[in-house]
Amino acid sequence: MDTLQAAYRDEDDEEDEPANLTPAIDDLATTANDASEPPATATDAIPEEATPSEHQNGVVKTDPEASDDLSESVKSQDNDDEDDEDPPPKKQKQLSSLTDQDQTPLPQPIGDNDGAAAAAALPAPATVAKKSKKKNNNVWVTKSTRKGKKKNKANNHNAATEDTVMIAPVTRFPDKSDDTPEMRICLSKVYKAEKVELSEDRLSAGSTKGYRMVRATRGVVEGAWYFEIRVENLGETGHTRLGWSTEKGDLQAPVGYDGNSFGYRDIDGSKVHKALREKYGEEGYKEGDVIGFYINLPGGAAYAPRAPEFHLFKGQRYCTTEAKEDPPKVVPGSEISFFKNGIWQGVAFKHLPGGRYYPAASMYTLPNQPNCVVKFNFGPDFEFFPADFDGRPAPRPMIEVPYHGFETRTENGTSNEKKP
Repeated sequence: MDTLQAAYRDEDDEEDEPANLTPAIDDLATTANDASEPPATATDAIPEEATPSEHQNGVVKTDPEASDDLSESVKSQDNDDEDDEDPPPKKQKQLSSLTDQDQTPLPQPIGDNDGAAAAAALPAPATVAKKSKKKNNNVWVTKSTRKGKKKNKANNHNAATEDTVMIAPVTRFPDKSDDTPEMRICLSKVYKAEKVELSEDRLSAGSTKGYRMVRATRGVVEGAWYFEIRVENLGETGHTRLGWSTEKGDLQAPVGYDGNSFGYRDIDGSKVHKALREKYGEEGYKEGDVIGFYINLPGGAAYAPRAPEFHLFKGQRYCTTEAKEDPPKVVPGSEISFFKNGIWQGVAFKHLPGGRYYPAASMYTLPNQPNCVVKFNFGPDFEFFPADFDGRPAPRPMIEVPYHGFETRTENGTSNEKKP
C-alpha cells in the first residue's frame, strides 16, 4: 500500500508541474521588448524529462537548462531586431503623398451603352513638370547675365508712310537732248528698242528684228487729243501694232503686250490689250492707209500716279518713287478710239487707268526683208481729220502738248531744274 501511495503522489506532482511553470514563462516573455513573434510555449521548450521545480518563498525555480534555452531564444530575437534597425533609413516620400497620387480611380470596363458617359468621366492626364535646365560648366564659354532686348518691329520714326520713298539706281537716264522746251514733239531716241531705227526728223520709224516699240517724247494726262500714223511700207511680211502706251510700257514688245499699252492690229483690225486680241472694226489696214488715234481723259490729272523723279548724285543716276505704289485709279469717262482714213471704227477701250499716255508704234518683218516703216503726224495739218466725233469733245493736235520734261542735275540736295 505504501508503494502504491507513493506512486500516486509522484504522478500528482508531475501533473502539477506544468501549471506552476506557466507564470514564470510569461514573465520572461514580457522582457523580450515586444518581439514580433512570441517565443515557443513552455510545453514545447521544456523537455518531458525535466526535473520538477521547487517553490521556495513564492519564487518559482525552473530547470536551469530550460531557462537557458528560453533566454537564448529571446536574445536571438533581440539580435535580429537590432540587425534590422542597423542600416540608416533612406529618404523616401511620405506615405500620405504616395496615397494621394495613387488615389486616381482605375478605368472601369466600358459597356456599349455607357461609352460616352465613361469617356467624360475619365480624368485628364496630369501635366508633366518641366525639368530645370542644367548649368553650363564650360570654362571656355564666357558667361553673361545680360539678355538683349527684343527689337520692336514697328519703327516709330517711319510711322509717316506718306513721306516714305524708294531710291534705286537707274541705267537709263533721260537724255537732255531728247526733248527740250524749244523742240516740238517727236519720236524719242531714249524710249525705244535698240533695233528700231529713226529718221533724221525723228518722225519715221522702222524695224526688221521682230516686234519692237518706240514712243513719242511727250504724252498727255488729261483732255482730248489726236494724232495720225501713215503706213509707209509693210512689204510681204511686215506687220504693225499702233496705239498708245504709258511710261511703263515694255519697249521690247509690241503695243498692247501688257496692261500699260493699247494697240490696233493691222491683220484683222482687232484691238490688243494685255496680249489679248478682240474683234474690233470692219477689217484691218494695209500699206498706204492713214490711222487716226483719239484719246479722251476728262480730269485725268487727278487720277494719275505720282511721276518718278530722277537725280544725279556723285555721278550715279537715281530714281525716287513711292515705296508702296497704289494701283492706278480709273479715269471716269475715259476712252480710246481709232479711225481708218477718217472713218471711225468705234470705241476700242474704256475706263482707262490714270497716267501719262504717249503715241507709240511697233513694227515687225522677217529677216532679209526691207524695214517695215511708219510715219507719225502730230498736226496741225492732218490728212484725215474727222469732221464729227459723235458728240465727244473735239481733240487737240498732239503738236500742242507742252513740254513736260525736265533738265535737272541734283547734287547734294541742290537742283537746277528748269520748268516750262
